[in-house]
Amino acid sequence: MTQNDIMISIFSQDVFVAAWNFSSSAHINQKLPGSEIPYINHIGNVAMEVVAAITAIPVEFPNLSIQCALLHDVIEDTDVTYDQVRSTFGEEVAAGVMSLSKNTNLPTKAEQMEDSLNRILLQPKEVWMVKLADRITNLQPPPHYWNKEKITNYRDEAILIHKHLGKSHRLLSDRLQQKIDDYQVFIA
Repeated sequence: MTQNDIMISIFSQDVFVAAWNFSSSAHINQKLPGSEIPYINHIGNVAMEVVAAITAIPVEFPNLSIQCALLHDVIEDTDVTYDQVRSTFGEEVAAGVMSLSKNTNLPTKAEQMEDSLNRILLQPKEVWMVKLADRITNLQPPPHYWNKEKITNYRDEAILIHKHLGKSHRLLSDRLQQKIDDYQVFIA
């Protein structure tokens, strides 16, 4: 077996396709905020970050990471339930996706983030990686209507995510740190 054979076989393409199709259907009519771009682009970008990371530095449970990347917003942002994810993809994936979903019953964004990070920390590191990839993907130029306080708070959340979950995967940790550093230009 060559190095390329190892990289190609680190996750199942069939697992990827099943999760991609499920997520595509769940997010079918959603758009990225403030645009006409289908929301599934965000999902694909998060999955791309995870695939790049596990291709460079393999992990123990690559399929878990891929599935959670592709499904990370289905419970939080669609009508899909935890039970539907569990019955389709299993308990581990459902628990991972649930940990990545904010508890909107908590009163503040800070409490929601703290709660989510605490739940993610109880999951395998492959789930932690998804949160890093999600924030990497979201650290794009902020919308024009965000004020400096919101931009700073978003950057500070990224720092908190990095602090708690950065040890899960070196490549994603380094990439998130670079995105955080680059984001400073929107605050200055």
